[in-house]
Amino acid sequence: MDGLLTPEVLILIAGGTFVLGYLTINQVILRLLLLIGTVFYIWYYVIVAAVPLWEAIYTSLVMGAANLIGLLSLLAQRSHLVVPSKHRDIYPLFSNLTPGDFRSLVKRAERFTTVEDFHLATEGEATQHLLYIINGSAQVEKLGAQFSLPRGTFVGEVAFLTGRQSAAITVLAAGSEVLQWGYDDLRRRSTRSSRFKLALEAMIASDLAAKVSFAVAPSNLSEVMDARRGVSA
Repeated sequence: MDGLLTPEVLILIAGGTFVLGYLTINQVILRLLLLIGTVFYIWYYVIVAAVPLWEAIYTSLVMGAANLIGLLSLLAQRSHLVVPSKHRDIYPLFSNLTPGDFRSLVKRAERFTTVEDFHLATEGEATQHLLYIINGSAQVEKLGAQFSLPRGTFVGEVAFLTGRQSAAITVLAAGSEVLQWGYDDLRRRSTRSSRFKLALEAMIASDLAAKVSFAVAPSNLSEVMDARRGVSA
């Protein structure tokens, strides 16, 4: 076996695994390949000369340790063990997020149940909170039309994304259970962490896509558009 694994063969194997890793999109496989390559590089540094190349070995060990920490972090992001116990019951509602991303988002949320009708927003006024309806519903009045938002939907996401004032009157029904985030806190966190920002955007985008897929055109579309432009009949 030792005769087959000559220094030349070891360096080719090490270089080959690094190349395969750099060609791989999957981050876990990439890091595993780099770890394997690091082991072969260290093996090469041990036998290539009469005296092991300690400086190169130590450097490779440090690089390998850093890569291993990154790998463990990736695996932790995908482990359901990181989901907070008090929110595990609702994680299936956010299955498009990794457990780690879900943890980051719900850690910044307040979860509560309303004891009476809860006024969320007034048309034309600024709102400061993004809510997700776990159970219950919200009644919305917009341009004279009324409709209900069911459980499993967000409230206030458009105002959060656009920075504009609320476009509707929204009242959360008594007994509704919700998650609530503050706009300012979400924006500060998004500025500091690109991963958090991507997770937040993915969460909101999924909700908006679902709302669009179930939307229908109102019969009085022309009146609605005129009202938005401020045109009187």
